[in-house]
Amino acid sequence: MEAAYAVRDNPVSRDQQAPRPGAARPLLTIEGLTKSFTVHAMGRHIQGCYDISLTVMPGEFVGITGKSGSGKSTILRCLFRTNFPEKGSLWYDSAAFGYIDLAQASQRQVVYLRTHEIGYVTQFLSVLPRRSAYDIVLQSALETYGSKQLDLCHSETEKMLAHFNLAEELWAVYPRTFSGGEKLRLNIAAAMIKQPRLLLLDEPTASLDNASKLKVRELIEQLKNQGTTMLGIFHDLEFMEGLCDHEFNMQEGVIA
Repeated sequence: MEAAYAVRDNPVSRDQQAPRPGAARPLLTIEGLTKSFTVHAMGRHIQGCYDISLTVMPGEFVGITGKSGSGKSTILRCLFRTNFPEKGSLWYDSAAFGYIDLAQASQRQVVYLRTHEIGYVTQFLSVLPRRSAYDIVLQSALETYGSKQLDLCHSETEKMLAHFNLAEELWAVYPRTFSGGEKLRLNIAAAMIKQPRLLLLDEPTASLDNASKLKVRELIEQLKNQGTTMLGIFHDLEFMEGLCDHEFNMQEGVIA
């Protein structure tokens, strides 16, 4: 049986006061997030992140920086529920469910939110093996606009593939043959075409050349202007300049 999901009207952390009447309320409030991993084969216990608390307001772009292994990606994976948090709450203001704790949401709720509200861009492409590049992006368009707007879905798919300079002869190809940069551009295209309510960005420019980085930045700016809220992790500080409303630095699993 699926666990019931937790919802409350107005999450308030130990460090915050409730929003005043008429004031904007956070889209995302992370309270005391802790996650660690046990590598049984090596007999090791690894701390991913510890007691992370932060707030993201609607429309903000929040950046998290820090060296590799500092726990940045663990935060995003917990939000997307790729990993289950050990402790803490992840209060998200969902259009469908109101305030929902992503740490306790049922799998059905998580699937809905991934499909309709929360996007995730990672360095790694994980898709069904016999789906073409075109079909991967088209599926995201269909989830956004609906099958009744099929012409629009095809049009937006082609625009997005062209925007990221994926050659037309690659559209019908299975992406397992793509280079790392091509896979990343395809992953970004599939996530951004959905214009999600919340977009999680895990090193979205890691293996891209400068021209492709500019394409990513252009769409990030466009989504931000349209009201998408974003939480991203980056090593490329120059890329983040002028994009972020707030920046947090992580060291050894905690926010410094």
